[in-house]
Amino acid sequence: MPRRPRLGTVLVSVCSMVVLAACGSGETTAPTGAPRESTVTVTNCGAPAEFPASASRMFVNDGNLISMVLAIGAQDRVAAVSSIQRDADTLRRHYGAAAVDGLHDVSPQAYPGRETVLAQRPDVMVAGWNYGYAEDDGLTPDWLRAQGIAPYVLTESCRSGDTGARGIVDPWAALRDDLTNLGTITGRDAEARTVVDDITARLTALQQAPQAGTPPTIFLFDSGTDTVYSSGRFGAPQGIITAAGGRNALDDVADTWTSVSWERIAASRPDAFLFVDYPPQSYSEKIAVLRARDGIKDLPAVQQNRFLNLPYGLWTSGPLNIDAAEQVRKALEGWGLVPPSALQPAFDDTAR
Repeated sequence: MPRRPRLGTVLVSVCSMVVLAACGSGETTAPTGAPRESTVTVTNCGAPAEFPASASRMFVNDGNLISMVLAIGAQDRVAAVSSIQRDADTLRRHYGAAAVDGLHDVSPQAYPGRETVLAQRPDVMVAGWNYGYAEDDGLTPDWLRAQGIAPYVLTESCRSGDTGARGIVDPWAALRDDLTNLGTITGRDAEARTVVDDITARLTALQQAPQAGTPPTIFLFDSGTDTVYSSGRFGAPQGIITAAGGRNALDDVADTWTSVSWERIAASRPDAFLFVDYPPQSYSEKIAVLRARDGIKDLPAVQQNRFLNLPYGLWTSGPLNIDAAEQVRKALEGWGLVPPSALQPAFDDTAR
């Protein structure tokens, strides 16, 4: 699981190879992929970042970032992907088997190492802090720049300061930024606008649905035994739960993904538990942990089996977040925690 993270104005600049060093980021080495003839500059993590125009050899890590590329129809711009295995079936269901199975998968289950990335000669790498980028293995945006590879950082994972906390904007704004930026980088601007417009329309429908007088408190259980890994106000689950008509039990935590104590969970008295379907801890094992824990096992949510298990790719920042929000909404309606509505999810991704 990622041990995790406004719609910026897109600036476009065209530079010849002769003057490339004077443009944008000041890189003087061409990427290891195709020669860079022109560049585009987008705002990434609050700062201008330069990329080759119409990137053609992207290396994309993790299912949620791969889903962004598939959603905008830019899979032909991808040289390689990694960490797709746990999300492959979900991605096939939403984007088709041909698009998913046509990707060059070089590290199906694990995050890639530096050698794996270099071997693919990418011009751009798309990943995030704790979604592939990490200081401890040396695969960082700074290292990529030194190799002539332009690094894109998942906006949800952008660091907010020296504490290591991630998240700088509302999670739906972060998603819109990433889709828009990746559309610019791959030459799929129109397709990205279509995806963003669809998400916006579906969010509006959720917001206009009948709401509970007091939003039910929802706890997202990623994994854990001694403590529990969950998500604060900058993570995608915050946006999902709020859009569905609930309140994230950790909406006061200024981080994306983080660990909390059982005492914190018990004090929040959640009305329902949502689960990230994520190995190695299974759905049944997570429920068993809840049923065995003093202070938790007697909660009405546990006693009445208010549990929903959705795949990793729906919870981590990506276009499938809107599908998660619709499915959480229907679950809340089914439990009587929010009023019934005419909304119908486009998909059923429940992992059973």
